[in-house]
Amino acid sequence: MADDNMLPQQQINIEIGEKEAEGIYSNLAIISHSPAEFILDFTRVLPGIPKSKISARIIMTPQHAKMLLGALKENIEKFENQFGEIQIFGGQQQGGFGFQPLVTPKDEKIN
Repeated sequence: MADDNMLPQQQINIEIGEKEAEGIYSNLAIISHSPAEFILDFTRVLPGIPKSKISARIIMTPQHAKMLLGALKENIEKFENQFGEIQIFGGQQQGGFGFQPLVTPKDEKIN
């Protein structure tokens, strides 16, 4: 018996422009939020260059941010099942560069 609560799946036609298809490399994301939205700023940091410019900004609702987290987790699991575990070299302390959570004084634990 079919579930009466299931909605028919909608087809979405998505196009990508030539510029967007090239993609943007990023090795640093700055994530901030308010009660209404999450803001993801992407940039790349190069050794010896103390300045960087935001190359893309994505703004989304908290619900969509959580759905993105779930989609990333699912896809990382699929990738690792196919190609092996992704290694993070140097742990969380990589000189402050890369994708890692921003630590604020209230987040730090006192030993």
